[in-house]
Amino acid sequence: MIENTRLKWQEVRWQCDAKALGFKTTLDVKPTDVIVGQDDALEALQFAIECQAFGQNVYVRGLSGTGRMSMVSKILRDVKPQVKAKVEHCYVANFTQPDRPKLISLPAGQGDRFKDMMEALSLYFAEELPKAMESESLVADKSAAEDKLQDQIKALTEPFEKELAANGMTMINVNTPQGQQTIVAPMLDGQVIDPNVWQQKVAAGEINEEQQKSLLDLQQKYSKKLEELGRKINEIRDQGMGEIKTMLEQHIGNLIDAEVAKFKGVFDSQQVFDFLAAVKTDLIDQYFYHKKSNINPTERYAVNLLLAQDDSTDCPVLVERVPSLQNLLGTIESKWGENGPVLADHMSIVGGSLLRADGGYLVLDARDVLAEPGAWKTLIRTIKNELLEIVPAEMSWPFGQPSLKPEPIPVNMRVILIGDANIYYFLDNQDPDFPELFKVLADFDSVIERNKKGFKNYAAIIAKIIQEDGLMPFAASAVARLIEHGARVCSQDNKLTAKFSRIADLAREGNYLAAKAKDSVVTDAHVHAAVARTKKRAGLSSRKFQERLQDGTINLETEGGTIGQINGLAVIHAGPIVYGFPSRITTTIGPGRAGVIDIEGMAGKSGSIHTKGFQILGGLLRYMLPLDHPLTFSASIAFEQSYGGIDGDSASGAEFCCLISALTQVPINQGFAMTGAIDQHGRVQAIGGVNEKIEGFFDTCQYRGLTGQQGVIIPRSNAGELMLRADVQEACKKGLFSIHAVSYITEAMEVLMGQPAGILMDGEYAENTLMDQAMKMAKKYWQNTQASR
Repeated sequence: MIENTRLKWQEVRWQCDAKALGFKTTLDVKPTDVIVGQDDALEALQFAIECQAFGQNVYVRGLSGTGRMSMVSKILRDVKPQVKAKVEHCYVANFTQPDRPKLISLPAGQGDRFKDMMEALSLYFAEELPKAMESESLVADKSAAEDKLQDQIKALTEPFEKELAANGMTMINVNTPQGQQTIVAPMLDGQVIDPNVWQQKVAAGEINEEQQKSLLDLQQKYSKKLEELGRKINEIRDQGMGEIKTMLEQHIGNLIDAEVAKFKGVFDSQQVFDFLAAVKTDLIDQYFYHKKSNINPTERYAVNLLLAQDDSTDCPVLVERVPSLQNLLGTIESKWGENGPVLADHMSIVGGSLLRADGGYLVLDARDVLAEPGAWKTLIRTIKNELLEIVPAEMSWPFGQPSLKPEPIPVNMRVILIGDANIYYFLDNQDPDFPELFKVLADFDSVIERNKKGFKNYAAIIAKIIQEDGLMPFAASAVARLIEHGARVCSQDNKLTAKFSRIADLAREGNYLAAKAKDSVVTDAHVHAAVARTKKRAGLSSRKFQERLQDGTINLETEGGTIGQINGLAVIHAGPIVYGFPSRITTTIGPGRAGVIDIEGMAGKSGSIHTKGFQILGGLLRYMLPLDHPLTFSASIAFEQSYGGIDGDSASGAEFCCLISALTQVPINQGFAMTGAIDQHGRVQAIGGVNEKIEGFFDTCQYRGLTGQQGVIIPRSNAGELMLRADVQEACKKGLFSIHAVSYITEAMEVLMGQPAGILMDGEYAENTLMDQAMKMAKKYWQNTQASR
């Protein structure tokens, strides 16, 4: 029965025949520029690139190292998608709301032209316009208008002055608390009598009451006429000054119109002409209603061209490797004055990746976007609204001052997110907008077929790596070893890994070793050494564990038989490198009603998957012991000398065998270790890291000395994944070590305990089989429990 489960030595390691590859060295292989084994992902990407419907953004899902970024870049490079019309976006000043710069969007090439023409116009405003305002003709017209105004005023004042003189009155200016005022004052003997002199003469009796009354009546009469005359003069002066200002405004307006007319033959944009009209209004306002020395036209009317476009129809393709909020949106640069920061203006606005990708494609790493505060929210909002807000409302810029809020920019881009499955499911569950905006899923498989086509693709990819990195040629044997390593990394039957980054790293280290040995070709020996070096660099923890095993610090038996004790297998990770190591599992049992106790679980050291596996163990026990009475015994299972957390169900098969050993008092062969999960019907199920687990136990046995009675029990479903080291295969070939592949837990029990497990028929097992003994012991425990009540 044991021999039925033993694997042949040829089955423990698949080997690639270098002669069957069809070349001697990679000099005979044409490098590939195609991403292999990803046809479905390629089709999805092409659809997303060519389909123009809303929401057809792409999530490229797959493990890193499978060529996701390479494929995206290659497809965009090969397809060369075209854009209908590129747009250049400019920001200009908003004279009525300075904190809300206006957006002007123009066809490609016109933004730069608009900027240059506005610079020339602003320069004209700063240098030539003041000179034009001082021209001889304008000065003459202004003087003539002023003279006309003075004549009109004189025509009103002269008759009034004559009338005053005829009636012994005149006008004088006096100082009052309200300022200088013009009043009507009487004249006596050719002398003006001001209010102070008037009081003196009245007090001296030089003016009698009759004269005083007569003069006061005249003064009041002409004071009223003076007020009326003043109103008429002010009206004439306001009208005259208005006419002069209108003349000047019309003159400056004509000069501006003459310059602005140059834009009409160049641009066909209402936004441009609206801005030029606003410039004209603002300039006239600055000239006539403000102090023009406070403005600089070359700054006030400057154009901020955010992004210049060429006139080609090629879509922009942008890979943003640092997708921070600032890099995606853009920013508003801080401005500094003599006393510190000052409020920024429209010229401080700088565009980011979302703007540069307008009309094209933006490639982002999903994990990087989620790691940047605010970046994901901004990305989704921009895609959803097709509007780019360089400064969202929730941001204050700079230094807590009231921020600019530029007009949003219409954008239309296709976003390609690259990430793994965990991030995809997280976004799909947490963000309701994600499935609506990222409707295309491009799934990258982590494996390819292990066949002639796969070998050919591997050789072509290795040739490409050699070409790109300037490596020396690889012999066919070296390529065969790399293919074998691809099978091991993949750890699936008849598959090779599509994570070519791992293969590329080994190829580069193999080239390093060949160069160091001054060889001209990389051989299988160099690749083999590169694999060993890679494992050794990350193997300190594994070596320390083996040292503790060998010096007795960690108790583990590899010979003899022990009741209620078995060697389980576990793995530790050191980056991409995995190491296996044995772990001693023990079980004790006695009468009682506690059932099977998981000591790790009771101590809070058990992970959820391990807890599930342990509960399945209980279900399997009830299935395989169909008694007519309750199971009344107390058993405890523990991983000895394990002080960290335990997770995974790969030890559940070993735990069950250990429990049956304790129950039947049949010893387990300590030369064997076991890995495999179980179901409630006794089937042994696949686990991960099978190669590393076997090698971990083999190393322990080899250090202590191989006896020929040692080996590992694995699930039958893992047998096709075996890619054991050459030394392990050699030991299997010589009969010093064995690998047993089992489908049912009873097969494992027979290997471990050397007795038939028995087959359940009509609720009973054959006499003296392991399960028959287990049934009898369970009944005995029940009877003992009943007797003690």
